[in-house]
Amino acid sequence: MPRLQSPTSNLDRLIVAITFYYGSGSPYAWLVWLALEHKRLAYEQKILSFAKAETKAADYLALNPRGRVPVIVDDGFALYESSAIVEYLEDAYPNQGGKLFPGSTRQRAVVRRKISEAVSYFGPAMAKLSGMLFFSPAERWDATAIATARDATLKELERVEAELSGEFLAGELSAADFTFYPHLALGIRCDLKKSDLNFMPALPPKVAAWAARMMALAVVQKTWPPHWRT
Repeated sequence: MPRLQSPTSNLDRLIVAITFYYGSGSPYAWLVWLALEHKRLAYEQKILSFAKAETKAADYLALNPRGRVPVIVDDGFALYESSAIVEYLEDAYPNQGGKLFPGSTRQRAVVRRKISEAVSYFGPAMAKLSGMLFFSPAERWDATAIATARDATLKELERVEAELSGEFLAGELSAADFTFYPHLALGIRCDLKKSDLNFMPALPPKVAAWAARMMALAVVQKTWPPHWRT
C-alpha cells in the first residue's frame, strides 16, 4: 500500500466560493472530493459527523432535505447528489484543472454510463457487504449471508473486468474512475474488519491493476478518508 499523503493547501488554485460538506468514508462524498481536487478548485471543506447526527441538523437539512452527504455551495448555489455535483463542476469550470468527462460525445456517454452502473449496481452490492460487517457486531454475523454478498459484489466486478482494456475505466482518467474507486476501496476496510474475507485478493486481475493505479494517484492519496488513516 502506498504511503498516504497529508492534505495540502489550496492557495495556488483558482479562487472560487465553494463550500464542500463531507462525511468521512462516504463513497459519494469521496467522489466529489476527488472531483474538486482533479479540477484543482479551491474549496472549504466542512466535515460532518455521522455519529453526532450532524447531517440531520436543521441548518444542514436546509441545504439537503435528505440529510446526506455530499453537498456543495457555490456562491450561494446549493447542490446535493454526487453525480449532479460532478456534472456541475465540469460545466461550471470547464477550463479549470483536469477533465471529468474527457473525449468525444460518445466517450463522454460511456463515462456517464459507467457512473450509472457504479451507482446503481456495484455501489449497492458493496454497501450490502460492508453494511453487514460494520453495522452489526461480529458475534451476530451471518457467515453465509456475508459470503453470498461477497460473491455478488465480485460478480459485478467481472463485468468491469470484461470491459477494461486500458489504464482507466473509460479511456482517460475520468469521473467514472472517481465514482467507482471509492466503493471498491471499501473492500480494503472489509478485509481489515474480517481477516478471512479475502475480498481484495479475489479481485479480477485487470481490476486489481486498475485499483493499484488509482490508489497510487496523488488525488486519491490526498483525499483518503481521514478516519481510515488511523
